[in-house]
Amino acid sequence: MLIRLAIRDVVLIEALDLDFSAGLGALTGETGAGKSILLDALGLALGQRAETTLVRQGAAQAVVTASFEIDDDPAIATLLADNGLDGEPGEPLIVRRIVKADGGSRASINDQPVSAALLRDLASRLVEIHGQHDDRGLLAARGHRALLDAFARCDATAVAAAHARWRQAEAALAAAQADLETAERDREWLAHSVAELRQLAPEPGEEEMLAGERATMQKGARLAEELSSVSAHLDGSDGALAGLRQAARRLDRIAHEHEALASALAALDRAVIEASEAEDALARAGAALAFDPDRLDHMETRLFDLRGMARKHRVQPDELAALADDLSVRLERIEAGGEGLAAMTREVAASRAAYEAAATTLTAARGAAATRLDSAVAGELAPLKLDAARFRTAIERLPEAQWGPDGRDRVEFLIATNPGAPFAPLIKIASGGELSRFILALKVALAEAAGARTMIFDEIDRGVGGAVASAIGDRLARLAGKAQLLVVTHSPQVAARADRQFLIAKRHDGIVTRTGVRLLDAAERREEIARMLSGAEVTDEARAQASRLLVA
Repeated sequence: MLIRLAIRDVVLIEALDLDFSAGLGALTGETGAGKSILLDALGLALGQRAETTLVRQGAAQAVVTASFEIDDDPAIATLLADNGLDGEPGEPLIVRRIVKADGGSRASINDQPVSAALLRDLASRLVEIHGQHDDRGLLAARGHRALLDAFARCDATAVAAAHARWRQAEAALAAAQADLETAERDREWLAHSVAELRQLAPEPGEEEMLAGERATMQKGARLAEELSSVSAHLDGSDGALAGLRQAARRLDRIAHEHEALASALAALDRAVIEASEAEDALARAGAALAFDPDRLDHMETRLFDLRGMARKHRVQPDELAALADDLSVRLERIEAGGEGLAAMTREVAASRAAYEAAATTLTAARGAAATRLDSAVAGELAPLKLDAARFRTAIERLPEAQWGPDGRDRVEFLIATNPGAPFAPLIKIASGGELSRFILALKVALAEAAGARTMIFDEIDRGVGGAVASAIGDRLARLAGKAQLLVVTHSPQVAARADRQFLIAKRHDGIVTRTGVRLLDAAERREEIARMLSGAEVTDEARAQASRLLVA
């Protein structure tokens, strides 16, 4: 609901602050007083095109600020949250638009800069403006389906869920078909690769193990001659170890003869022990470095095969075993692919049938609601001097490519203004006043349906008076029980039905002309309505009639 409008330097308005409340508010004033300026200023705040001509002459910029109570509206809260514009709970929503005299404009929501497109998106949920040049709200056919669903209290949740399941099943089938087609193209290569890998039978860690063993054997081949020469010096009857042992035995027989001989014998014993240990170590080294030429040749061949296969498949040798498993699985999928596709195809057919059943139920509910809505609108037309007009809610089946979570229907409100004339979209109605009255009839019929919290009707009473004007006022008052209404009117019957009345007037000080707006008290309202009844000269009879209208 619009609670405050602040205008600075817009055309003839220098500074204006207006407070609004729930119910029906009437904006009245003489022709040319500037009612259109007020609507242009509000439209600017709501994201309409920023024209530099709106800036008051001599001012640097025009500024319009509108404050709204949103009462935790979930749609608005979601829009704000999606754009990082979360406000404080219970605090008003503030939209502001600035237009510079030298061009350029800025928009903000809760003092955070936003694009004009986002401002328009938000504004469509806050305010509906209905007038002779209106091309939004009820005139936009894209919103008619949602309005009919709200009127019918249709729940499209089941349709949306069925649609999601159907599309997911289709996507899964398409992906499986694409995978299978790709796999079929690679089938021969896969079969050959799997057979080749199975024959090779690589094992994780095998390449590293073989490489280490081969390096050891190659080292043994290089050291074999040296080891043999060293062993020859130590081993055998003529070897150094045998000589040491023989010398120790001989010295042992005479060592007691002298202390030095005993020391020499001890040294020889140690030498024999060390030499024996060296002999054992040489034996162990020889065993470790021993190699079988056939085994070495086998290892080199195996390493060559493993590394060649890895290069072929562009993987590391240790990854060959996993690759063999992966390619085997892919080949198995191809061989079993036909059965999987058949099952997925059945799932697509079943989910499509479930969607069509849910959509058919929704279409039937819409059809029944359309009949009730057509009847309700027809009952509102005659009192509004639209008795020759006919209204119809058209529901047609969309092509399959356009089926969606909201069903398979296109909904549009159509009207024929004269007997025998064909039905046409609302936007085709020529008369602005006639269009506004028709929108009012539709709004009254849709009173329980979702819509903006604030509605503005611009000169809905154009070209009518008397009983029709009273009927308009009555319906506006009824509609104001569901939402905040503001009406720009020249009709005393409409103004008298308002909860509050604002007077728009021009002031001229001989140099500058300014437009002002003020809230009227009870006495001022009677005088203004009397003026609307009698014209320039307000008579006592007009005042009396104004009093009767206000009491009624």
